[in-house]
Amino acid sequence: MSGIYSSIACNLDAHILQAALPLFEQEKVEAIEWSFDTLFKFSEIPAWFIDLVSEFSRHDRLIGHGVYFSLFSGKWSSEQQEWLHKLQKLSREFQFDHITEHFGFMTGEDFHKGAPISIPFTSRTLALGKDRLQRIQDACKCPVGLENLAFSYSLDEVKKHGEFLDQLVESVNGFIILDLHNIYCQVHNFNIDFDYIIKLYPLDRVREMHISGGSWDETLADSGRQVRRDTHDERVPEAVFEFLGKAIPRCENLKYVVMEQMGTALDTLESQAAFQSDFFRMDSIIKEARTCFDPKIKNSFAPTNRSADIIPLEDHDLYKQQLQLSHILETAGSVSEAQALLRASSLNDTAWGVDSWAPYMLQTAISIARKWKNGFA
Repeated sequence: MSGIYSSIACNLDAHILQAALPLFEQEKVEAIEWSFDTLFKFSEIPAWFIDLVSEFSRHDRLIGHGVYFSLFSGKWSSEQQEWLHKLQKLSREFQFDHITEHFGFMTGEDFHKGAPISIPFTSRTLALGKDRLQRIQDACKCPVGLENLAFSYSLDEVKKHGEFLDQLVESVNGFIILDLHNIYCQVHNFNIDFDYIIKLYPLDRVREMHISGGSWDETLADSGRQVRRDTHDERVPEAVFEFLGKAIPRCENLKYVVMEQMGTALDTLESQAAFQSDFFRMDSIIKEARTCFDPKIKNSFAPTNRSADIIPLEDHDLYKQQLQLSHILETAGSVSEAQALLRASSLNDTAWGVDSWAPYMLQTAISIARKWKNGFA
């Protein structure tokens, strides 16, 4: 039968590597996901880390996950072109089984700082996303995919996300990462049922799943309400393990399940032991699923024969709106002030639907933008 590989997000981080070392020694880690662009700022990658990545590359068990490309930025940037150039170079050095990126655009004036935030689901943004995905595939020459977002402004946006992802990745015969903690965020933040939301996603396009932990935010916009955040700084919740057991049999093309956690949350022996325990729990769920579920992979998500146009597509109206939104999120003193600024901006009366944004999610967006406005830690 086809394998479903128990995997970890493994980057150049001492705490992650300390937590994962016993798993490597026991040969429990069947694949690694490398956020390759987090090392673009380094002129050299340590030889021992290259050896680790190369070992998984040689066995076709290396997958790449991008962070900084900012797929839906309305204006094409020199940073995006350089990102593609470096990906192309890395793809000649290592054998990636696939490459993925985050959905959305990065907040921050240059869109390479901040955290990924959603965009309107329109024909124009769809065309923009297709153009960017094709450029990624042209650079890496392997299957490409996108991860579903944890953050949404409204329930209506949650309901449309899966269909929009399907239309987007179809253009490159691409796939999606179904991040189950991101689904957990949506389930809690919008009071919807897992069995309902999972049906809104193109499950035949799921090649990879993520599980992780997160945190809770108290919101002033809705007194006493907690918002679930995808911060990767805590253990995997029990509900996410339950979602994993339910989701695996529904995804016939699933190949990888990846556990993620920030290195900053793995700085003690206790947290590292908890990480290992969560990995073994994930692995047992996967192995149990293998005994009763024999996936007949029908789609390898091989690259298309198409290639991107020479000149990148741009949407200057979207770019102007993104600049305004980033500025509002980073500077507004309160939710009510942000709402007033949004109504006075070029986003008002557009497909952004700012009047329908839940106040507690707008407050969360403000928190996200301010935390990450100088780039990821």
